Amino acid sequence: MTASATPPAIPAAPQPPVTVRVFLQRFSSTPRGARLARHLALHQLHSWGVPHGTETSETAAVLVAELAANAVTHGLVPGRDFELRLALEPGKLIVDVSDPRGECRPPRPGGKEGAGPGAERRGEEGGVEEGGRGLVLVEALADRWSVLDRVPVGKTVRAELDLPPR
Repeated sequence: MTASATPPAIPAAPQPPVTVRVFLQRFSSTPRGARLARHLALHQLHSWGVPHGTETSETAAVLVAELAANAVTHGLVPGRDFELRLALEPGKLIVDVSDPRGECRPPRPGGKEGAGPGAERRGEEGGVEEGGRGLVLVEALADRWSVLDRVPVGKTVRAELDLPPR
């Protein structure tokens, strides 16, 4: 009896492991909830190896603070919370802040140039918005940002930071 010959297995090229870390938490739609979101985001990033005081940590803190403050101010629906989601992926950090109010949307990215204190702009839904300085900061600090529909109701404002190579 002859043994069947099996070709030798070709080893796969070594690839770095892909690790995606996700933090998801709901917060009360209050100024206290927004502050807590910022503090917990910094703590979570530190536990993922993004130390306090680094440029990435400080930038993420401003993004979370501004987006959470907007969710509390403009996305408030009594009795409903806002949600923070952080995702640390290879090469980038994603900050998502979701609120239950879909009809009150910020202007699209790039639609805020020339806005100063007290400036008015028309949002996507046609309503006049005042201020908007927080989104000017988001535009300046994030490498990309967008407004997404949230299922089943509401919106998510996403800001992405490209991470420096390790």
